[in-house]
Amino acid sequence: MRMWISLHLRYLPLEAIRPSWSEAGPYVLMEQDRVLTATREAAVAGVRPEMRRSGVSAVAPAAIMIDRDLQKEEIAFNAIAMALLRFTPEVTYADDFCVLMDVTASLRLFLGPRAICRQIKKCVRTLGFTATMGTAPTAMAAWLLSRFPTSRKYAQARRAVQTDSMKRMLDRLPVLLLPSAHEHYDWLQGIGCSTIGTLRKLPRAGLQRRTNKLLLEAIDKAYGMAPELFQWIKTPLTFSARLETHDRIEHAEALLFGSERLLLQLVGWLVSLQKAVSCFVLFLEHERGRAAIAPTSLEIALAEPAWHEDHLIRLLKERLGRVELIAPVMALRLEVLQLVDMLPPTDSLFPEPGGSQEDHNRLLELLVARLGKDNVLTLSPMPDHRPERANCWISVTAKCPKQESDSIDLERPFWVLENPIQLLMRDDRPFYNSTLKMIKGPERIESGWFDDAMAARDYYIAQGSDATCYWVYLERTSDPRWFLHGLFA
Repeated sequence: MRMWISLHLRYLPLEAIRPSWSEAGPYVLMEQDRVLTATREAAVAGVRPEMRRSGVSAVAPAAIMIDRDLQKEEIAFNAIAMALLRFTPEVTYADDFCVLMDVTASLRLFLGPRAICRQIKKCVRTLGFTATMGTAPTAMAAWLLSRFPTSRKYAQARRAVQTDSMKRMLDRLPVLLLPSAHEHYDWLQGIGCSTIGTLRKLPRAGLQRRTNKLLLEAIDKAYGMAPELFQWIKTPLTFSARLETHDRIEHAEALLFGSERLLLQLVGWLVSLQKAVSCFVLFLEHERGRAAIAPTSLEIALAEPAWHEDHLIRLLKERLGRVELIAPVMALRLEVLQLVDMLPPTDSLFPEPGGSQEDHNRLLELLVARLGKDNVLTLSPMPDHRPERANCWISVTAKCPKQESDSIDLERPFWVLENPIQLLMRDDRPFYNSTLKMIKGPERIESGWFDDAMAARDYYIAQGSDATCYWVYLERTSDPRWFLHGLFA
């Protein structure tokens, strides 16, 4: 059994212009000096579709009229579709501000129809938009149900999982929900045909002669008697999303809401391509024009590639918490710098003792986001024979240089002194608490001619009278001297 979900974004044109429009107050969207849509408050005041601007001012003087912006509307539509790709790759646009999704193959992954519907509605709300949802075994039926005007109390009247329940719900829908029935409305009302169910009972041949072919095709598609073909949204190969704040934001913590909306789009894009992000950057755009200020960039590097929304939001929240804005923020832009293939989840039956490697990486990422990448370091080997230069501290987000495996098993002490200690001599032998006895060596190291730090040494493992082992070397110069360089555990 197939399952389609339709999201009717009735207020999309308004919300695309200003997401905070839902604050109390009558808002009206105008197109060519006529009302395209209006909020509930404006409708209660008497505002109706196709009403002129003068009529709106007469019936609702307090109404706020906003002109339609097709460019922002398209950006908002694309943002919603991109975020919904995390649920299914089969997403497409439909008429009357609707988005259609075929979630048949995703039901088991998201734990059933109810669970996936809840997650989809939460995703749309987080993006800052309002949608009514319809579900049905056919796309046309889901589209009709999502556009059926009903109260929240009867929202279940828009959802059908089985074919039989879908047909019963469709039979009760007003016939005017079918766009191809508008031009025949007077005739249908004259014969008492007000619902789709009564329309279906009419003789098909006579109905075809008196109406049009599109009306019958729409009915057949809704009831599953005709095939439906769609052109799915294509995922771009690169990701860059931008969001205007609509207000001058002066505190970094206030940017988290807009950042979450961008991250939702990023997660949908990653899942659709089966990729994981290892580094991304959030640009905080400031003033433009004559007083232009270069955007502030927040680079987030991950110890382990990820695609989970909660983790990415947590990292960004930590980073925004310690940012001081140099100027008010006017817009946000999110771009991906590094991508890797998405790895499948581990198939280990038992958890790792002391926490998994993934838990360790998550901790490092949080520390980097909170303290900065220059303050969280790890030890990295360096390709140098001199012991004091054989390793260094680097950021945990940096990649360690590759080391070629050495076939010689060299003995090195656990503790190497930062500065070697020159040893005293007694009876021509080095002395440290007691006279030292050489038990292994020498190991000759001669390097550093390339950076003016020449080292010519013979290393030995020496033993004291109490059986303590030391790592010492003889400096091969014109004045030979012995030095203590390390202690064995």
